[in-house]
Amino acid sequence: MKKVITYGTFDLLHKGHVRLLKRARALGDSLTVGLSTDEFNAEKGKKAYMSYEDRKYVLEAIRYVDKVIPEKSWNQKINDVKKNHIDIFVMGDDWKGKFDFLKPYCQVIYLPRTKGISTTKIKEDLGEKDAKKWKVNK
Repeated sequence: MKKVITYGTFDLLHKGHVRLLKRARALGDSLTVGLSTDEFNAEKGKKAYMSYEDRKYVLEAIRYVDKVIPEKSWNQKINDVKKNHIDIFVMGDDWKGKFDFLKPYCQVIYLPRTKGISTTKIKEDLGEKDAKKWKVNK
């Protein structure tokens, strides 16, 4: 059984998110998503519109996702790969090279982003020029 993992905030879920999850899942038999917690997003200087629990609820409803785990820090990825017996780590190609340190533990694949869509673009289109102004709904 081939296990795949990806990470992200997955706020304001859109076509690009679903395409990433679908393509990641197609690489194996099981997909685990490391979902950034609200606290970790704050450390990264990001604010999600939806709370961690709401984002987790939505991800768990997507047929491509088998398991959701909390992403609490940048440094947990090696342990997550080992603990969950991950074979393939997947991220969007805007992160190309940033996770190559995982190559001794699993295959690392960077998938092309979906053109024309991003959470930042959605927020800007809705009139929010500074995405950091968004507040978490709890």
